[in-house]
Amino acid sequence: MKLKLDENGHVVVQDGKPVYVHDDGKEVVFDAPQTVSTINRLTGELKTTREAKEKAETALTAFEGIDNPADAIKALQTVRNLDDKKLVDAGEVEKVKAEAIKAVEDKFAPVVQERDALQTQLNNELIGGGFARSKFIQDNVSVPVDMIQAQFGKNFKIEEGKVVAYGADGQKVFSRSRPGEIADFDEAIETLIGGYQYKDQILKGGQGSGGNFAGQGNANAGLKRSQMDAKAKADYIRAHGQESYLKLEK
Repeated sequence: MKLKLDENGHVVVQDGKPVYVHDDGKEVVFDAPQTVSTINRLTGELKTTREAKEKAETALTAFEGIDNPADAIKALQTVRNLDDKKLVDAGEVEKVKAEAIKAVEDKFAPVVQERDALQTQLNNELIGGGFARSKFIQDNVSVPVDMIQAQFGKNFKIEEGKVVAYGADGQKVFSRSRPGEIADFDEAIETLIGGYQYKDQILKGGQGSGGNFAGQGNANAGLKRSQMDAKAKADYIRAHGQESYLKLEK
């Protein structure tokens, strides 16, 4: 990743922030204060996690010498069954407990099923709705939305009520414009499609030829002026000049 320079060799600045260009041509505005804030937050989270780990390790020292936790639990349950120094048949007690638990589970099974069904509906709405409402898909993809969802839907999960994307490597997809933050749906689907081996077959004419799939292809990418929205036109003119833009076929 390197700084973007203008024709005079000066750093290009947008909203007072320097613009960087990734190796694949994607341009991002670097927000230093936000990045520092994110690093501080992640450092704090790492400290909290480390302290919790140390606390758990300290608590586990109390169980040193217990090779089989199941046997220890069974022994404690047997002791609990002592009543007035008379040993109650532990087997019968466990049977009664099991029957009581089963009765409760049977009673609440319909509630659990309904909860799971509602959770599935919520996931379908959040993820499916993301595909249906995606501006990136509407502006840049030439195949039906359901085909895109069928291909990439498995890359999205619901975590803490939010849609989170995972790449082919199993890692979360992070934002390029907001370092340290999870990518929103549109940025995530753009990243996923950008790494798809058949992207040229699903993106609108010529957009799969460059590293940026929002209409900033090179002059030979096959784009037509009539295919560009306002942002794509501005990006193209900024990258290649007004004269080159006017030479494109309508």
